[in-house]
Parts: sequence; C-alpha cells; structure tokens
Amino acid sequence: MNTSRLRVSIVIPAYNEERHLWACLEAIAAQTQPVHEVILVDNNSTDQTREIAASFPFVKVIREARQGIVHARNAGFDAATGDIIGRIDADIVLPTDWVAHIQAYYTDARHTQTAWSGGAQFYNVRLPRLVSFAYGLFAFGLNRVLVGHYALWGSNMAFTPAQWQAVRAHVCHRTDIHEDLDLAMHLSDQGYVIRYERTVKASAELRRVYSDRHTLWKYLEWWPRTLKTHNKRTWPICWLLGVFLLYHATAILVGIDKCMRLLKRQASTALETRQIL
Repeated sequence: MNTSRLRVSIVIPAYNEERHLWACLEAIAAQTQPVHEVILVDNNSTDQTREIAASFPFVKVIREARQGIVHARNAGFDAATGDIIGRIDADIVLPTDWVAHIQAYYTDARHTQTAWSGGAQFYNVRLPRLVSFAYGLFAFGLNRVLVGHYALWGSNMAFTPAQWQAVRAHVCHRTDIHEDLDLAMHLSDQGYVIRYERTVKASAELRRVYSDRHTLWKYLEWWPRTLKTHNKRTWPICWLLGVFLLYHATAILVGIDKCMRLLKRQASTALETRQIL
C-alpha cells in the first residue's frame, strides 16, 4: 500500500502564538510527504496568530470562542477530514519525516487500534538531552505506572477519526486538567492501546520552567487532578513524584542556567578587561 494515500490532518490549537507559529508552519511545509490539511484553531487570539496562519495556503483557520485548549482541540478534531488526525502545539517544530512516519505507522491495519504519541526535545534549555530524557521519564514512564498505560502528549500525537468518535462524547471539558492525558485515559477505557515512540521527537519550547515559571506549580497540579478525576487511586503518589519532585527538579535546572549565564558574563568581562590593559 502506498502510505502517501493516507491523508494526515494536523490540528493546532492556538492562543496568541505569533512568536512561535511561523517556525511551526514552516516545518510542516518542509515535510517529505505533504500534509492533507492543517487546521489552526484560533482561541480568541489578540495578536497576529490568525494572519500568520492565513499566509500559509495549506492552513485552514477556524475560530473557537470558548476559551480553553480542550475546546479549541475538540473543534479542530471535529473539523478534520483526513484519514489520520495529528495534533501538535504552535511552538512545535516537527522533524521533516513526521507526516511520512505517521502514514507508514497507520498503514499497518493493527495500528488502527492504537493512538500514537512521540517524544520531545527542548530547544531552549541547557543540557537538552538530559532534560528531554527526564521529561520522557516523568511524562510517559511515570504515567504508565500511575495509570496503567502511556500518556498522549498533545504536542506530538496522532490517532484515527474512528477513535475520536468513540470518545468524543466522553472526554472531559474541564480546563483545569491535562486534556491530552484525559484523552488517553478515555481511549484506553474504550479498549484502544496507547503507543509511545520516544525516538520520534518534536522540538518544543520548555515554557513554564523559564519565562512562565509563575504558572508552573498550578500547571503541575493538573496532573494529580486528572488522575483523581478518573478515580485513579495513585493520584496522591502523583503529588509526591509528579508535582513536588518535578517542581524542585526544574528549580535546579533554572539554577544551573543562572550560574552558566553568570559565568559567561564574568568571562566576557574578564576578556574585555584584558583587552583594555
């Protein structure tokens, strides 16, 4: 079977993403296999998000007035017309063979019963390999222990329209839980398998650790709340391992970054002083 016949729709929920969106869409334009469609769901942006998206001919812009990524995501899933629905975020830079990989994966009929998620690599951190490994350990490895299956990562995932229809009426609409983990849990409840391929990595910005750190604790609280919403008895363990430890681990990461910046400034100052002397 020619894998290029599988039409891949990519859904991108977006709220004020003008800083990242151009690079995201350029990476989609550079795919080795053309995407069937990109559906950008504008969730009440006040910047140039819509205009940037509209400048790419393969992008369809729709609007979702209800604020919240889960509402924007659902609107995009409902609007998708492809054989496969991919989902990424607006700060993601996909590898050039991402669409081809998704097409090849779902060519195997056995995979129509699986929802797929890839891994992450972060482009705005020091020690990116170590950070990406740690992220995978928490986001995928720990979730597999806590809930009994892998999570889906909303920045790098794919599934079939039939799977979406199977859970559409059941997914939670709360905006204070992790909607991608919620989706994975509902799919698992319907008998689908969650597949994680850590080697297929999308480049992402690690936002809340640096520029939006004031929102990190609240964001991490969504994790055990998602488990509790699904009556998972492991949610208290998630508080200790997934929230407390992870929050303090990111504090160490920020500290390393500050030290590296300070050392760089000191080295630069010393060099300037020697040049003057």
